[in-house]
Amino acid sequence: MIQSKTGILLVNLGTPNSPATGDVRRYLKEFLLDPRVIDIPAIPRNLLVRSIIAPFRAPKSAKSYKAIWSEKGSPLLYHSQRAADLLQEALGDEYIVKLAMRYGKPSLPTILSAFEKAGIQRLRVIPLFPQYASASTGSVHERVMEIVSEWPTIPTIEFINSYPDHPLFIETIADNGRAQNPDNYDHILFSFHGLPQRQLIKADQHNLCQKQDKCCENYGSHNQFCYGAQCQLTARSIAEKLNIPKERYTVCYQSRLGKTPWIKPYTSEVLEELARKGIKKILVFSPAFVADCLETIFEISTEYQEEFKEMGGEKIQLVPSLNENPKWIATLVDLATAPLR
Repeated sequence: MIQSKTGILLVNLGTPNSPATGDVRRYLKEFLLDPRVIDIPAIPRNLLVRSIIAPFRAPKSAKSYKAIWSEKGSPLLYHSQRAADLLQEALGDEYIVKLAMRYGKPSLPTILSAFEKAGIQRLRVIPLFPQYASASTGSVHERVMEIVSEWPTIPTIEFINSYPDHPLFIETIADNGRAQNPDNYDHILFSFHGLPQRQLIKADQHNLCQKQDKCCENYGSHNQFCYGAQCQLTARSIAEKLNIPKERYTVCYQSRLGKTPWIKPYTSEVLEELARKGIKKILVFSPAFVADCLETIFEISTEYQEEFKEMGGEKIQLVPSLNENPKWIATLVDLATAPLR
């Protein structure tokens, strides 16, 4: 009997090849020209990205990347690749595990071509985004389908949509948070990557999004694919695991781009409000990121720390991402092998 292997494809967002301005500019163009990321018509999107965002943002972003780059290279790539290697060790020879980036290298076309040459019988795609969004998971799924649609023989393909309250995922984050002694902080933030409000509204199948106060706080069949509702679910699950009462934490969103309304509250504005109330020490979870990256190491630990001190605060402590935590690898094993519901 032919022993065909199963392919496991882990996909993270991406990273420039280096912190040089030219590499950052190329990365930003690839990323922001994706119509699922900046969801406006092609002509204005191209004008906006090529003429304004990439040229003006690249030098500043390059400085930020230089601040976090190490001898191992990009933290996002290093931690993601280590997780893929450890997952391969855990699964054994019956599986082929590979990592790709949605933007940048290793590219999806290159990695999927390697799976095709290996003659896999099944492929399971696991985006490294716990909460579903069209601009992240949706984009990965669409690109994989585009590439594989050109293969002469298409194997069985399974897509992981999201895992915002996966028990092992929540337990791993809770362990990392517990190590920081949450009781020693005045307030807790769960800071997720932001999205434009229009993208949440587009994804709403029940015409309720952003029309009710705190509409994302109730998770159910009516909003099971809502990014905001999944973020709230993740935060609530971690807080319950750590016995953090609701009045001691806030869910907020970072990394805005442009002037259109994004999902609120914004992390920067929450910090300002907390500082006005006399809050001095804040513990920050970043449950949208499974590997430490620019948004965690630099945006939270450096930029927000500087802003908070200027506002009168003292300390922002980042809870490390999952990186190569053994329980996170166990989570990936489950995502790779459990029957899909």
